Amino acid sequence: MNDNAYNDSVNNLATVFKVLSEPNRLKILLSMGLECSPVSAIIARTGLSQTNVSFHLRILREAGLVKGERNGPYIFYCLYNTELLELISNMTEWRERTLKNLSSESEPTSPLPAAKEVVANN
Repeated sequence: MNDNAYNDSVNNLATVFKVLSEPNRLKILLSMGLECSPVSAIIARTGLSQTNVSFHLRILREAGLVKGERNGPYIFYCLYNTELLELISNMTEWRERTLKNLSSESEPTSPLPAAKEVVANN
């Protein structure tokens, strides 16, 4: 891989991590699971406001992580690739193991406790 392709790849991945670094965006992604959901369902599952959910869905859509599909007067949002849920689950497990290894004095807490459940239930 040449330097330009490598830099492009690193920059693209950094952009995805930046988008995923916002906790509300992770909540939204995890609340969607494997099924397409209207904004109203995402609001109900996350407890976020309509304005907040719409704002974050736009960013997730622009990053290519979710897509909107019109169904009558509603837009249903789906993960562009459901593999993302497994990646988040794997990252959560990795982080828990890392925290456990770093500190034998305190129990690690999972920042994304729903990640494993979403993948396991779907």
